[in-house]
Amino acid sequence: MRPKNKNSIIRFLYIVLDIYITYVAIFIACLFRQEILTFPVSFHYLLVDQDNPFRILFLSWIFLTVFFNNLHGLYQTRRELFEGVEIWLIIKSICLSSLGMITLQYILKIPGFPRSIFIISIILMILSLSLWRAIKRVFVEYLVSHGYNNFNALIIGAGRIGTALFKEIEKRPGLGIRVVGFLDDLKVEAGDSKHAKVLGKISDFAEIARKEFVNKIFITVHHDSNAFLNLLEQAREMNIAVRVVPQGFDLTSGEFFKYNIGLIPILEYADVQNLRKQAGKRIFDLIISLAAFIVLLPVFFVIGVIIKFDSAGPVFYMSKRYGKGGKIFNMYKFRSMTRNADKSLDQIRHQNEVDGPIFKIKKDPRVTKFGAILRKYSLDELPQIINVLQGEMSLVGPRPLPIDQIEKEDLKQLKRLEVRPGMTGLWQIRGRSDVAFSRLVKWDIWYINNWSFWLDLNILFQTIPVVLKGKGAY
Repeated sequence: MRPKNKNSIIRFLYIVLDIYITYVAIFIACLFRQEILTFPVSFHYLLVDQDNPFRILFLSWIFLTVFFNNLHGLYQTRRELFEGVEIWLIIKSICLSSLGMITLQYILKIPGFPRSIFIISIILMILSLSLWRAIKRVFVEYLVSHGYNNFNALIIGAGRIGTALFKEIEKRPGLGIRVVGFLDDLKVEAGDSKHAKVLGKISDFAEIARKEFVNKIFITVHHDSNAFLNLLEQAREMNIAVRVVPQGFDLTSGEFFKYNIGLIPILEYADVQNLRKQAGKRIFDLIISLAAFIVLLPVFFVIGVIIKFDSAGPVFYMSKRYGKGGKIFNMYKFRSMTRNADKSLDQIRHQNEVDGPIFKIKKDPRVTKFGAILRKYSLDELPQIINVLQGEMSLVGPRPLPIDQIEKEDLKQLKRLEVRPGMTGLWQIRGRSDVAFSRLVKWDIWYINNWSFWLDLNILFQTIPVVLKGKGAY
């Protein structure tokens, strides 16, 4: 079967499934509120029953939902898309289709449409359409990671950005991208990449692409406009997809937007005002942390009791940390070490197992038995929800470092103090204590420059399995 025909069939199945799921959501909403309806609720006749005065609205709602889903590209399998972005697009589609349905009700002057059915239908649509896409993503990633529909790719440029891109691709087998190697005019080795080599120069592209059956190229260097144009032309002739890493992406903040001025496409390095961005982030932090605090109160109590039985000392441990703008605050943790553990730090400082100014050792003699469990699964960090509620921390951000282990005057650290520190961040989902300190700083700066709500949401989702596995925590 040709790829184009296969994609059309998959697209058709996605649409049919969305229609069915949307219909089921409306039916269940009607079933919940059957006592306020003037017609019998039947799964097979809901949309055709002459006694149902809302059948045109229901049909239009289903059609509009599918229409907006299609408009937002939700009938394509885009592996590179964050899970949070896909859910946001679903929410947008359902909101727009609901507005369309309300407008139609006003135009046709159909009275008495129950608000409760409207609200329940919206909630069920969002949950069910998001759930099946989450299941689809897991299934597709499983197939792709086992070799189904994979792509061979070349990375143009074996420098810092090229090798960093290679590592990111390697971490995500669900993308189905196999990097066959690099092309570079100036390098003969690909930095610290061990699994892909420099196969030749950029001028060798056509020959190597044919030899390696390349489907995609990623351009990470921009030093020669003629070479760039030649690559585009050759890739077009060979039906090879081209992806370009924006120049200077690591020095900018905000999202990238594409638009046109006449026939000229423009890539906008957007820079939403930080105050407005942080205001939205703060509202999100307050809502989630307040809900989490209420739910976790019984857990706090149980952990506190066990700490008291396990060893002498207070339940909570407070550590001085640098916050936003260099303001010092007390960061709360469940005590995981023996009483007065800070005083014995100098005696074991020479055993430090991580680079940089942070002190970490895998078998710290100061850690209590229960403390080891708390630290492995990051349960000792839970009281920082209080710091979030107080506005000293955020749910996601650069981790706050102890003031006695880090120099505030270090210029690389000052960038980290532009935002509130976080309970979790890129450091936590990419190795925690197993990660070099220099890389931690780079990730934090990248996070600050590229912050978005969906990046925060994605980090929060990824934190859950990392914490459950307990990898890199000590």
